[in-house]
Amino acid sequence: MDESIAVSAIAHQIQLAVAPVFLLAGIGGFLNVMAHRLARVVDRSRQLEIDATIAGAAEPRHEAELKLLARRMRVANLSIACCTASALFVCVVVAILFVADPAEIAFARPIALLFIVAMLFLILGLVLFLYEVQLAMLALRLRARGRRAK
Repeated sequence: MDESIAVSAIAHQIQLAVAPVFLLAGIGGFLNVMAHRLARVVDRSRQLEIDATIAGAAEPRHEAELKLLARRMRVANLSIACCTASALFVCVVVAILFVADPAEIAFARPIALLFIVAMLFLILGLVLFLYEVQLAMLALRLRARGRRAK
C-alpha cells in the first residue's frame, strides 16, 4: 500500500471523527452543568435535614420541599445517565469510523443506528434537564410562599 494513500485515508478518518468529538465536548459541558445542579440539590437537602434535626421535627413546608428535592435528584440523575449513554454511543461511533475504512467493512448502517441512539439519549437527557429546571422553579415558589406565611 502506498504510504501517501495510507496517510490520506487516516486524515480523512480524522476529518470524519471531528464532528462527533465536538459533540462529545458539548455533552461533557452539559454533564458538568447537571453535576453542579445535582450537588446544589444535595446540599439543600442536607441543610433542610439539619434544620429539621435542630428544630426537633420537620415543618410541613420542609417536608414538601424535601420531597421535591428528592424528585429533582432522581430527574437529574436520569438526565446525567442519558447524556452519559449518549456520549458512550458517540465514542463507539468514532471508534467504528476509525476501524471501518481500514478494515474495509461496511459499517454504514450500524454507524447511523448508533448515532441515532446517541441523539435519542441526548434528547431525553435535555428534556429531563428542562423538567428538572421546572421542578427547581417550583421549589423556589414553595420557599417564597413559606417566607410570606411567616
